[in-house]
Amino acid sequence: MALSYLQMALAIFSGVGVGFSLGLIGGGGSILAVPLLVYVVGVNNPHVAIGTSAVAVALNAGLNLVPHARAGNVKWRCASVFAAAGVVGALAGSILGKMMDGQRLLALFAVVMIIVSVLMLRRSDAEGDASVRLSRENLPQLLLLGGGTGILSGFFGIGGGFLIVPALIVATGMPMLNAIGSSLVSVTAFGLATAASYAWSGLVDGPLVILFVVGGLAGGLLGVRSGKWLGGRKGALIRVFAVVLIAVAIYMLVRSLHLF
Repeated sequence: MALSYLQMALAIFSGVGVGFSLGLIGGGGSILAVPLLVYVVGVNNPHVAIGTSAVAVALNAGLNLVPHARAGNVKWRCASVFAAAGVVGALAGSILGKMMDGQRLLALFAVVMIIVSVLMLRRSDAEGDASVRLSRENLPQLLLLGGGTGILSGFFGIGGGFLIVPALIVATGMPMLNAIGSSLVSVTAFGLATAASYAWSGLVDGPLVILFVVGGLAGGLLGVRSGKWLGGRKGALIRVFAVVLIAVAIYMLVRSLHLF
């Protein structure tokens, strides 16, 4: 797709928003990237938007993982098991997703976002156990939820952070800030697996990926710093996470269903 200067600028600013979301709440990257590419930048094919966002979000998530790792927010063993199970699911899910009509995929995507957001708001006061580690008790849950989240991630063409964060909390009981840092391991892995499938089908726009990543670098640094500040306030990160998802989901439903 040939980009105008305005579209290039909009792509960079969209990347800032995506990077900020990943740095702040460990997810929402593709949730924001897909509608931004379709409705702001002007990508006409939803499948190209999904494939392009998968590459950009995977790269941005990998970059945002670095400051979280330095801050000690990543539970590496739990995150690695979850990610390994999810990659297998993501590959299968991406095959199914490409078979579905693009606009219907966006609408279904939005409904799932709203459901997850409501469930998270109901758990917003949970503090979690910061000393949690990989064990025989949480291993089966990590494998099961990781695989299931991976399937949804691949199906919707998303990094999956908005599903991974609550899934890690459910599987292990870790605090929100640890779940955010740990989720970026899976977001990177899921995104690369999904991106490989879409790239194989010629559904990735290289120049847009570069612009998104450039913007994402700046947004990610700001997001990580904001996350540290919110992390000291009980339930604040979860509420911010859920409210952002609900707002974007409603907008996507309105546009994909042509309600206005």
